[in-house]
Amino acid sequence: MELGNPHKADRIMKPDLPWHSRFDLLGVTFLLFLAAALGALPAIEGSGRDLDYLGNLSRFAAQFFPPDWSILDRTLAGLLETVQIALVSTLLAIFLSFIISLGASRNVSPAWLLWPTRMLLNMIRTIPSLLWALLAVVIVGSNSLAGVIALTLYSVGYLAKFFSETFESADLSAQKALQSLGAGRLQAFQYGLWPNARPIIWSHCLWMLEYNVRSASIIGYVGAGGIGLHLKLYAESADSWNKFSLVLLCILVIVTLLDFAGEKIRKSIRDKLEGTES
Repeated sequence: MELGNPHKADRIMKPDLPWHSRFDLLGVTFLLFLAAALGALPAIEGSGRDLDYLGNLSRFAAQFFPPDWSILDRTLAGLLETVQIALVSTLLAIFLSFIISLGASRNVSPAWLLWPTRMLLNMIRTIPSLLWALLAVVIVGSNSLAGVIALTLYSVGYLAKFFSETFESADLSAQKALQSLGAGRLQAFQYGLWPNARPIIWSHCLWMLEYNVRSASIIGYVGAGGIGLHLKLYAESADSWNKFSLVLLCILVIVTLLDFAGEKIRKSIRDKLEGTES
């Protein structure tokens, strides 16, 4: 054996394994996904007509410029309502999701509560945000309250799932140690599991807030408040695409600022977590 060549030594000590033994569950899942996606390509069909796609796109895009700055004041007012809807709905969803996620976490909840809670979350996620908004408008009328109700319910379906998966994937050594000493499930969660899961939980909350700002811009299409109503009105007017582009530009600015602020906060959370571990 050549001591100066560690890679060769590793090959000698570790015989080559058959190619199929190198695929774990993740690799097999990816291969199945890739095969399914490639197999679905023949089902993607166009209109069958000979259209000038680039010409149509360029003519349509030309109607967006220049943006109509005369509607900036009313656009900012609608955008403010959109952000308020997103803030309130995200806050409510965080509290509700935290409680529900405890029932959906395998290492926190008993089996008799685990599966009904997960089924409830599956049912919530089955309904799209626009349909939640439509149902809320039917119940409370066309106003911002409908938007808060819709986005809160929609957000709970995802946040509670993210929270429960975070609790299940966190380091369980401290939790098990506390349980072995006689601590209850909630005590072991509070002092053993929560400190490890907290940074990821906050990261999920920031992502949900960013997502809800974008969603709150759309649910106004069905009367649930926010800037979406402006988008609907301008889209239905043939000569208002320059107004439509101004609304999109304002939404882009807000989403970009939220993304920048969220990245800074997430970086701070990661740095703090790495400093604690070291």
